[in-house]
Amino acid sequence: MIQNETFVNLLNELQIPDYTPSTNALVLLNTDARYIKDLKINVGNVLNNAQYLDKKEALLLALSIAVNEKFDLLKAPFTKMAQEAGATDAEIAEVIACTSLMNTNNVFYRFRHFMDKEFYSNQPAGIKMSIMMNPVLGKAFFELLSLVVSSINGCEMCVTSHEKSVLQHGYSESKIFEAVKLGAIIKGLITILS
Repeated sequence: MIQNETFVNLLNELQIPDYTPSTNALVLLNTDARYIKDLKINVGNVLNNAQYLDKKEALLLALSIAVNEKFDLLKAPFTKMAQEAGATDAEIAEVIACTSLMNTNNVFYRFRHFMDKEFYSNQPAGIKMSIMMNPVLGKAFFELLSLVVSSINGCEMCVTSHEKSVLQHGYSESKIFEAVKLGAIIKGLITILS
């Protein structure tokens, strides 16, 4: 049984009350680490108190990070919470598809960027990306989602390209900043829970 009230409250807010602590979580819990409080505040702020993202957007972005990091424990709760915030099955499916596509593109374009060779740069990518043309989520949010996943995956070319596109579709730098911060905090949460 977990004795740390802050951690228990975090788990309840994430709708994972039956969590068996990971080795990382146990290290923090056994030392009553102050970071648990920071983690709970950070997660709560990005999911519940975002200034530029609405609740559905925040939860769909959080879901994309859980999918990206292959962290099943958070996929179901983030899906359920996103649906409760108005997300449709088609939007949930598109988050998963977009995350998969970004994993494909991030590997491919990092390779091109790292190699910096004319031959590789001049070859057609040949990667089918029709999902990007008319996304269910809307072009602006799809691009924002692509940007956040690309940031987590560390693809400079994709981050730069998607950031430009997000701005062209009318979102602000403040919204981008908040979305990337959300991705970073959910990735940090997964580091503790896994």
